[in-house]
Amino acid sequence: MKYDAIVIGAGPNGLVAATALAKRGKRVLVLESAEEIGGHTRAIEFAPACRAPLNEDAGWLPPAVAKLVGYRRETLDTVAPHIAMSVAPATGDVLRLPVDPRAAADDIRRHSERDAARWPAFVERMHRFAGVLAHLYELTPPDIDNIVSREALPFLAVARRVRSLGRVDMTEFLRVMPMSIQDLLDDTFESELLKTAVASCAIRDLRQGPRSGGTTFNLLHYMVGAPAGSIRARPWFSVAPNAFAEDAANAARRHGAEIRTGARVERIHVSDGRVVGVVLAGGEEIAASIVVSTADPKRTLLRLVDPVWLDPDLMLAVKNVKLRGCTAYVCYAIKGKVDDAHRTFMAPVGLTSTTAALEKAADAAKYGEVSGMPHVELFAPTMRWPQLASAGMQIVVARVQYAPYQLKRGAWGGTNGKDPIASLLADRVTWTIAPIIEGFESSIVHRAVFTPRDVEERFGATEGALTQGEMTLDQILFMRPVPGWGRYTMPIDGLYLGGAGAHPGPGVLGGAGLLAAKAALS
Repeated sequence: MKYDAIVIGAGPNGLVAATALAKRGKRVLVLESAEEIGGHTRAIEFAPACRAPLNEDAGWLPPAVAKLVGYRRETLDTVAPHIAMSVAPATGDVLRLPVDPRAAADDIRRHSERDAARWPAFVERMHRFAGVLAHLYELTPPDIDNIVSREALPFLAVARRVRSLGRVDMTEFLRVMPMSIQDLLDDTFESELLKTAVASCAIRDLRQGPRSGGTTFNLLHYMVGAPAGSIRARPWFSVAPNAFAEDAANAARRHGAEIRTGARVERIHVSDGRVVGVVLAGGEEIAASIVVSTADPKRTLLRLVDPVWLDPDLMLAVKNVKLRGCTAYVCYAIKGKVDDAHRTFMAPVGLTSTTAALEKAADAAKYGEVSGMPHVELFAPTMRWPQLASAGMQIVVARVQYAPYQLKRGAWGGTNGKDPIASLLADRVTWTIAPIIEGFESSIVHRAVFTPRDVEERFGATEGALTQGEMTLDQILFMRPVPGWGRYTMPIDGLYLGGAGAHPGPGVLGGAGLLAAKAALS
């Protein structure tokens, strides 16, 4: 059967791309290798009647994407967090950062009067900076080798927005973007707990510590869409973790798109330099003149496409894309409920108390070692979505950095189905949590570890990198995924890249998918 367009992947980007294409009259087929849609936003079953999303952050929903899928409050109602995040050291002196900056300042005051006075202005300024990125994230990056006036106009509007910050803030915006978060925080605050709280947001999914350049940009990237006053903890969908994906799938179907799950694409079929369809595992061939892949750049160009159609320089550039998956997850099902009067665990709770400890944890990953004292963040998804566990049970998800995909000694997976490295990591995480949640170890009913290799297998994310490429300064805007190919079109006619590996990157619901579909339609 022949289609006008095939979309690879039924995550938010793929479903948004399918909706945009189908709305313009294209006959669209979405192919998803998993048995259910949602991509990395879906909750996975790790024990009987126990499901967990791996990330607490669903992402930012751009206005253009919301308009495309037909935002409906009854299905996509969001809940804004009360507490943005917390730091809970083993000493028990918890620092909570409510979304309201004045309330956050009250908690910070217990640690530093000076920092409490500076906090409201700091978060207000950072949100203004994140607002500039939000405008950039709805635009197709310009072709810097052949820019014309029509393409430049939207970016002139962004430039005017930067100018509107005022001379002082405009200078500060340009100064802090390439900075290490450690330098920025040392310039601003004195409380080590507060520095660690902010720094932990800036190293998210990076194989880098807070002293690395560009980590301030990573902080701003994940602040896009966060409530004013919050350094993270964007609103979540009240119905379920993957509520947006379900809504986008319904929108795609309303416009005539078909969605097939359990359909893994083995190869993108190319003839005479242009796409003619795909071949599924098992040999089924499906014809189409457009293919939008939301798989990562390496999987799309180095595994799904015959290398005879690609320039060797491009293949080398794609091979050198820094994915560097370094995040593992430990999911727990525990008896009873977490004793949490402040509902702190509804948002992320970091268990590292100093930026030096964050840096030391990152150092191990640089040399292919799992950190002996990893950075652990907790959240309890059943506080948001009770249906994820049976009655009387609570789900706790521990997000663990750093656990590199490439190990210097040994390998994830072990032998005979046993993984001693993963088991040791999970033990370390459990011991780290035990002083924070009373009776935690004795209340564990089920425990499951998802290493970067497990993430790779479950989600098709090369190296276990759900980002599809680190958000470093050399891998953003028109340089994402690689310089020269940052506008969604690939060197094969009819092939487009529409996943998180393209601009604007991870954490932007449907952003790359919509822009890739626009490129295909133009």
